[in-house]
Amino acid sequence: MGFFDSILLGFQVILDPGNLLFCGIGVVLGTMIGVLPGIGPTTTMAILLPVTFRTTPTESIIMLTGIFYGAMYGGSTTSILVNLPGEAASVVTCIDGYQMARKGRAGPALGIAAWGSFIAGTSAVIGLMFVTQPLAQFALRFGPPEYFAIMCIGLVAVTYLAQRSVLKAIMMAFVGILIGAVGVDMMHGTQRFTFGIDELLDGVGIFPILMGLFGISEVLENLEQNLGSSQIYQAHVKNLWPSLEDWARAKWSIVRGTILGFIVGLIPGGGVTLSSFISYAVEKKVSKHPEEFGKGAIEGVAGPESANNACTGGCMIPLLSLGVPTNVTMAILFSAFIIHGIAPGPFFIKAHPDIFWGLIASMWVGNVLLVVLNLPLIGLWVQFLKIPYRILFPIILLFCLIGAYTSSNASFDLILMAVFGVLGYLMKKFGYEAAPLVLAVVLGPIMEANFRQSLVMSQGSFIIFFSRPISGITFGIAALLLISTIVPFVKRRYKKYQEFKD
Repeated sequence: MGFFDSILLGFQVILDPGNLLFCGIGVVLGTMIGVLPGIGPTTTMAILLPVTFRTTPTESIIMLTGIFYGAMYGGSTTSILVNLPGEAASVVTCIDGYQMARKGRAGPALGIAAWGSFIAGTSAVIGLMFVTQPLAQFALRFGPPEYFAIMCIGLVAVTYLAQRSVLKAIMMAFVGILIGAVGVDMMHGTQRFTFGIDELLDGVGIFPILMGLFGISEVLENLEQNLGSSQIYQAHVKNLWPSLEDWARAKWSIVRGTILGFIVGLIPGGGVTLSSFISYAVEKKVSKHPEEFGKGAIEGVAGPESANNACTGGCMIPLLSLGVPTNVTMAILFSAFIIHGIAPGPFFIKAHPDIFWGLIASMWVGNVLLVVLNLPLIGLWVQFLKIPYRILFPIILLFCLIGAYTSSNASFDLILMAVFGVLGYLMKKFGYEAAPLVLAVVLGPIMEANFRQSLVMSQGSFIIFFSRPISGITFGIAALLLISTIVPFVKRRYKKYQEFKD
């Protein structure tokens, strides 16, 4: 199938009324979730994952992806008008976006955020089209040792880029691997970590984990906070189309943000939040007027908003071409593929061209819909901030209960969900991140299978992981990341010991 035939196939798929409807539902939900603080796209995708049981694989993937990149658009609206980020990737937008609004320039700030997001999102889709297929063909050279090495570096990178304590992130990754090992051994058929509980013979389901760690814990944490105290920007928003001067100042910020965001999305452990922070730091560094940042510089809005939207396309490439989710949001999308019996990876594009090219076309259509939704309907989205959290949290809990139960129609999953909900809440309170744990749970069984297959190939010799070029280089990079993480920790401990000794 030629390139243009493939694109034509994609638009044939997305123009199906059902697929188009789910694309619209995804981007609308994503925008709404981006506006509302305290929920976020990851939590929403986790809660709505069971809904995809009754939909086709194409509809479910299109909807969940729409929620992901749609939230990037919605988050900028409240960051600029209310100084309240709807999700983590929009935190940086608050710095200069809100200051522009206070100066009466809310319109240009919202306009450049929307158009920068559209340009970056569209560019990322083009990159997704051209990079995924060659990478998938290259991945055909991979055997079990290479896949094990790639997944190891993915977990190492997630812990290395942890927003809090790296040591705690490593601990969570090990806990996730242990949880993923629960059930019946795949080779010998013996029970592991089941403690005599028959419901654990098939392992711990991903749904109770996701619902608990992201749904229940989020509700418990948000109930402690006052989310309704922000003042909504009351002035009439006008001049949504940025002036020529605004475009002149922002154009290279959009270009740099697009490139940076796309590259960060390719990196295991990279994500939209990291991309927006890096973009802001770069814009401030290269600016001829760095003193304007924090006081309403339009570059401080254009760069990060472009970066987080470009990152959504970059994140998809390792998942679709290698079958490796690079962050927790992609792990949820990976679970959606598995639910429908589809294995993302080197054979995905060849085996399911309709889903791949339909997803590509849906992201084109979705980005156009988001521009139409976000600019004319800004007043409507801001009104969602007036919904009291006491109304939202029972709805979230209801979706969590329904989702956890319908995943296997077992009441035991509700108990697991409650346990992981409390665990997730305690993790938040004590500074432990959920992302390494969830990624380890998803990747753990696959890592184990590839590890044991590698040892069977080498008759028990570990040399196979280092004698093959791709796996050897990958493990070398992983080792360097671990050493660079551990050495500063050891130095700090040694310094404290010396101070205590003196």
